[in-house]
Amino acid sequence: MKILVCGASGFIGSAICTALAAAGHDVLRGVRVALQPGEVAIDYNFDLQPSAWMTRVRGIDAVVNAVGIIREHADASFETLHSIAPRALFAACAAAGVQRVVQISALGAGQGGSAYFSSKRAADEALMALPLDWTVVRPSLVFGADGDSAALFCKMASMPLVVAPGLAAARFQPVHIDDLARAVVAAIDPATPARRVIDLAGGSSVTFDGMLRAYREAMGFPPAPMLRIPAPAMACAAWLGGKLRGSPLTPDNLRMLRAGSAPPDDVAANRATTRELLGRPPRAIGDFITPTDRELLRLRTLAAWRGSLLRGTLATVWLATAVVSAFIYPRADSLAMLARVGLEGWPATLALYGAAALDAALGIASIVRPRRALWLAQGALILGYSIVIAACLPEYLWHPFGPLLKNLPILAILFMLLAEEKSWTT
Repeated sequence: MKILVCGASGFIGSAICTALAAAGHDVLRGVRVALQPGEVAIDYNFDLQPSAWMTRVRGIDAVVNAVGIIREHADASFETLHSIAPRALFAACAAAGVQRVVQISALGAGQGGSAYFSSKRAADEALMALPLDWTVVRPSLVFGADGDSAALFCKMASMPLVVAPGLAAARFQPVHIDDLARAVVAAIDPATPARRVIDLAGGSSVTFDGMLRAYREAMGFPPAPMLRIPAPAMACAAWLGGKLRGSPLTPDNLRMLRAGSAPPDDVAANRATTRELLGRPPRAIGDFITPTDRELLRLRTLAAWRGSLLRGTLATVWLATAVVSAFIYPRADSLAMLARVGLEGWPATLALYGAAALDAALGIASIVRPRRALWLAQGALILGYSIVIAACLPEYLWHPFGPLLKNLPILAILFMLLAEEKSWTT
């Protein structure tokens, strides 16, 4: 079959394309900018009328809509990407005689009241009303090594202290990306019954805490204590996240987390349909991360938060040093130390406050402008400070608090940041 997959460059769409091609289908990849053979240019921000889709779907046997966003921003809204554009696509499919359409929706779209779910449900209902063979697949949370949500949950699970939202009894039944792709391949087959909604979930129903523990164990980390964030604090964090571009936590996302992501009572009919599509039961959460993938995912997960921790630590040291030097440590004592290195009078005052300003600038730059040149400059400055202090103030070499020795771990942090500047996790 000749199949158009919209959203082919995304996490789910890419996996579906791979599975369809492996099954022998001729796959056209719908992407925003077509650069490679087999790609078709589509743009859900502008292709909002059936007429915009007619030339793209003529001669196509089946269409898969896998376009989706988890939060809105200035260039993408739920209403446009999840509802208006898909409805135009589906209407064009019906007019052009496309045999099958598979809509990748979301588990909870049938009941949930969030803006995300409402937009998905609008497209689902529009498709169901058309005279063609349709299947609406509503997956639970989708796990895959390249998925954003899986990366976030694994990152949370890998920390020595696991910080998690307090979600009470909310249940989650994540599904593996390979199972989702396999289900879509089966749904495309003309021999498979159509005109049905499939709640696709994995083989394990767990709490949010249980999901993090399962991922942590599968990555080979020992058990860790868990700190649950109270609901009021989570609500404040979600409100703030809603104001920040790129934040994974918004009020809408928090409402969906509190509702969980598992089929209602995991009804027997739903389990039977899933087994029918896959030819087997869906993977349990303990089987998501195979022994072969464990070490790679473990390293990627650690690298995902290590850089932020190191940069934050550096920024704290530089900024705290600036504040202490300029406002807290006795000015007379600072000038006395500078006199021992040959600076007195206005040059000493200029050096004192100039160094504090430089420290503050380096601290801010560590957060907002991290780059190789910055790490090299910081390393050179620390080495310079250390050499001057060791030569002119040798007592700090054997001071019990080890002020000069503490420069060694800072230099080690800078060395690590230099080595990981272009992280392979991206």
